Amino acid sequence: MSELACPCGLGHYADCCQPLHLGHANAQSAQQLMRSRYSAFAKQQIDYIVGTTALGQQAHLDVAAIADWAKSNQWLKLDIVQAQEKLDKHHAQVEFKAHYHDGKQAQVHHEVSHFVKFEDAWYFLDPTTDQQITMKQPCICGSNKKFKQCCAQFL
Repeated sequence: MSELACPCGLGHYADCCQPLHLGHANAQSAQQLMRSRYSAFAKQQIDYIVGTTALGQQAHLDVAAIADWAKSNQWLKLDIVQAQEKLDKHHAQVEFKAHYHDGKQAQVHHEVSHFVKFEDAWYFLDPTTDQQITMKQPCICGSNKKFKQCCAQFL
């Protein structure tokens, strides 16, 4: 892959994911956010990965582990298996395969990820945080709805 190519596979980095990484644009869909997050792992843009995770989850991320995983792997390519942009008014789902080399052999991380749109920005709902939240607490996305009425069903 040339330096000009975007790690997400959709064109030149400067015209594809870089504007999102620099904060000059927001992802317009869950799939675009997924692609930009993959590129952020490949380009080690850890602040972007944190900043595009649901607002109420950001403080609970293991940023050192995220950075270590991004740096310790060679990111090869991203395959979008399917994207469902309208699970409901504010939620979407993207199934993907992230291909990488861990220094010993090629690996594939296959995941179905969920996303929430809040104040015209898409965010990743991270199922791996060890955050303790009850169903009656305000939702992690910032919507001011109860967690059970918003993002709970997607985690």
